Parts: sequence; C-alpha cells; structure tokens
Amino acid sequence: MDFGLTTFPTDTTVGPGELGRAAEEAGFQALLFAEHTHIPVSRETARPGGGDLPQKYWHTLDPFVACTAVATATTTLRMGTGICLVVERDPITTAKEVASVDMISGGRFEFGVGAGWNREEMHNHGTDPDTRFGLMRERIEAMKAIWTQDEPDYHGKHVDFDPIWSWPKPVQQPHPPVLVGGTGPKALDRVLRYGDVWLPNRIAEPGWLQDRIAELRERAGRHFPVTYFGADPTDEFIEAIAEAGVDRALLQLPDKSPDEVLALVEQYAELAARHR
Repeated sequence: MDFGLTTFPTDTTVGPGELGRAAEEAGFQALLFAEHTHIPVSRETARPGGGDLPQKYWHTLDPFVACTAVATATTTLRMGTGICLVVERDPITTAKEVASVDMISGGRFEFGVGAGWNREEMHNHGTDPDTRFGLMRERIEAMKAIWTQDEPDYHGKHVDFDPIWSWPKPVQQPHPPVLVGGTGPKALDRVLRYGDVWLPNRIAEPGWLQDRIAELRERAGRHFPVTYFGADPTDEFIEAIAEAGVDRALLQLPDKSPDEVLALVEQYAELAARHR
C-alpha cells in the first residue's frame, strides 16, 4: 500500500513548503490539502460527525497556493487538493490553476474534488445546495474540455461558454487524476462518470468499504484505484483497509505547532514503513 498525508494548511501551523519537504524526506507519496474559502459566522448546517467546528476551517490557505509552495520545495512528492470545493469555484479559473500547478510541479498534481456539506458557505458563492452535484459534474466536465482541447466549449444547464483559448495545458495526459470524494449512495455513480480515483473518507468503515470497492471495480471492469482519506494511524486500521482493497491511505495531520506536526510526520512514516 502507498501512503500520503493530508491536512488543513493554515496560518497557525507549519508552512506547506516545509511540510512538503518533510513528507518527501519521510518517504510519503503525496500531500493533499483541504479547502474552505470561508466559514459563515452564523451557521445552521451541522458539521459531519457532530461537534463544534474547529478554527482550522476558517484559517485555511488557498490550496493551490499551498500546492505551489510544495511543488517548488520538492522533487518527487505529489501534491493536490483533498478536497477542492468545485461547487464554489469558477471552472475556467480553476482549470487554469490546476494546469498551472501541474506544469510548475512537472506533472505531480492530483485534483481531489467534492461538493461539500456547508450549505451557508455554498449560498455565499451563489450555489444552490440542492443542485450542487449536477453543478459539480458540469464544472469538472468543462475543466476536462479546457485541459484537453485547443478551443474548448461547454454547454450545460449550469455551465455554458462558447469556444475559448486557455493555456497552459497540464503536463499529465490527458489531465491530472480526478479523485472524487464521497461515500453516499450515488458516490460510485459520480466516480465512474468523471473520476479517475475514488476518495472515500473516514466515514467509511473498512467492512462496509470492501463491498463498495468490489462493486466499483466490477462496474468499471478493471482495477479502479481507491485512496482512503483520513485513515486512522493504527496498524489494525491500515491492515483492515488494505484487506478491503484500498490502494493508498492518507493519514491526517492536525492543526498544531510546527514541531508537533513534524514529529507526527516521522511517527506516521514508521507506521507506513510497516505496511508497504
């Protein structure tokens, strides 16, 4: 099994460039960053899993800026979004950001995507939460057209533009891998329609996950890659998701002091070494 790291890049913890160097030196394959553009002060949507919302949610750096810092500080580590809230982003601008980071990194970017959960946050971007999955699909399809065509156009219900010119194009062909997050009833439909990797999160228990992975690969007719987001950093959990068919585990780092985070990178590296 491969191993990577994921975290909220904030203004209160270790910088993304320094964290990227530490992750690469420790032997990790990838570092993925979470995204929230903001958090509404008056919030009605309950946090998934319950409890108060941690401060890190409204202290996050822009993930593409964080990824650029990692790209310039490393040589082999892959970097990406885990996840990018595409329902809160313009697809033409986001397509350029993805392609730009992929070019700067020499083809090491991974585009993790999701529709999000905070309804007030979506409303502030003019997004209707009830139609967000259709919007996400169209924006990703439009971005794929921009990455792969010289004069792309797209005409959908939510996204509509006539032929445009947009460079750079991504280094990775046909485009950086699209990691589709989610564990709901229709998650596999979305993964198979426009994804390259399934990115289930910590809501998915290993026993339940095994059947879903088997279903995914049967429907795909091939070995469809699965990256588990936020794996518990224990031998037992890693063994369980490996048995379920997971290809790569992302271990989540907390929003703590730089020394504490870097110490955890070394600790997680020891765990990963036992299961490679």
